[in-house]
Amino acid sequence: MGERYSDRLVRLQTAPWKRLLDVQRPYRMHLRALEPGLVLDVGCGIGRNLEHLRGHGVGIDLDPESVEYVRRVHGYRAYTPDEFLHSSDACEGRFDTLLFSHVLEHLDAAGAEELVRSYLRFLARDGRVFVFVPQEVGYANDPTHERFFDEAACASLASALGLRIQRSYSFPFPRPAGRWFRYNEFVFVLRRDR
Repeated sequence: MGERYSDRLVRLQTAPWKRLLDVQRPYRMHLRALEPGLVLDVGCGIGRNLEHLRGHGVGIDLDPESVEYVRRVHGYRAYTPDEFLHSSDACEGRFDTLLFSHVLEHLDAAGAEELVRSYLRFLARDGRVFVFVPQEVGYANDPTHERFFDEAACASLASALGLRIQRSYSFPFPRPAGRWFRYNEFVFVLRRDR
């Protein structure tokens, strides 16, 4: 039997050389610089972004082992989707930001729309939706990726949900780097249409 999803994330994200070199620093500083406020991290995995946010948020993940890891190792609030809906954290308009970091590329267009729509009621009226997705090399590197999620895909999603792209850019390097640097990503900041 193959390695469990949460075990794979722990192995990949906590390698000693990654901690020594602090490879997450640019991503950590980037997320903090966006000043996200209270975050609902949908697809939180083992809590890397919750760590970046110093726990100023709540995580949701389909994988119960990942949720348990976030709780046990980091001490942050995390839930499976059903647990979240029955928790005291599931208050309409509570969160300043919905974060979908390396999640939407795993879904087709209809699935991505359904997922984001299902959490929009928890977003504050003036809140934002952050979408971080891999560029070409990062996308090609994972066989579980379903759809290349670029600006056109994001614009289509935003339109279907009554959102608009407030800002879009490439991070940490300019857009051409996405063809050779595995960790380059598209960043989309969405807001409600007024």
